[in-house]
Amino acid sequence: MADDLSLAYANGDFIPDAGSFVPRWEAEAAAFREELGDRARLGLSYGSTARQKVDLFLPEGPVAGLMVFIHGGYWLNFSPSTWSHFARGALARDWAVAMPGYTLAPEARIHQMTDEVEAAITLAAEAVDGPIVVTGHSAGGHLSARMACADRNPAWAERLARVVPISPLSDLHPLRQTAMNTQLQLDAEEADRESPALLSKRGDVDCTVWVGGQERPSFLWQARLLSENWDCAWHVAPGLHHFNVIDDLTDPDSLLMQTLLD
Repeated sequence: MADDLSLAYANGDFIPDAGSFVPRWEAEAAAFREELGDRARLGLSYGSTARQKVDLFLPEGPVAGLMVFIHGGYWLNFSPSTWSHFARGALARDWAVAMPGYTLAPEARIHQMTDEVEAAITLAAEAVDGPIVVTGHSAGGHLSARMACADRNPAWAERLARVVPISPLSDLHPLRQTAMNTQLQLDAEEADRESPALLSKRGDVDCTVWVGGQERPSFLWQARLLSENWDCAWHVAPGLHHFNVIDDLTDPDSLLMQTLLD
């Protein structure tokens, strides 16, 4: 019998005061949306179901391009409304920000989520001109990497300049050995076709893989695997864990934002 790898992918168990992060994110996200007013276009539908919606945030002046942030939660949890404030850094640099929602497991399989995220970005790309950069965190890091895979050919492919997967799950096979797979329903075939590290990157898309230095060894391995298999840069952010590695998205001058937008 294969080893149970659930503990290897348990982040909160190894982060001090882990339970405080989500309530704080939700409060900061709500305050940020109120601050933006009509520059926050919420719940734009790209499909017919409840979670097939995308939030679009617009800067005050002319738009430099579109940054996409795809939320994580192991494809099981959350919606864009928890993460709105992480658009702050890009907006300060005159980039619009799209935050796609997608149907969660077990209602959807991961390959369906990949299709949904592509459709959400298509809607946002129709509303915003300029280059597109895609980032995402954890499961969202996986989905952001999928947007750069050679098997994808979205309508906006020629505009996609860069992906920066943050703490991505790049090889899905180990997740088949976790308790969460009762909901994810990953089989070997889907793990093969939905693992970015096992697929080719489109040659015209730049990629930097981002991960916190204090993350679980499994996430450091996942990030390194993707960077090696895609022959792209990776950055280990010193001292950061899985929950605070995304904080620099709020700072327009951070190295993470420079990597994304410069």
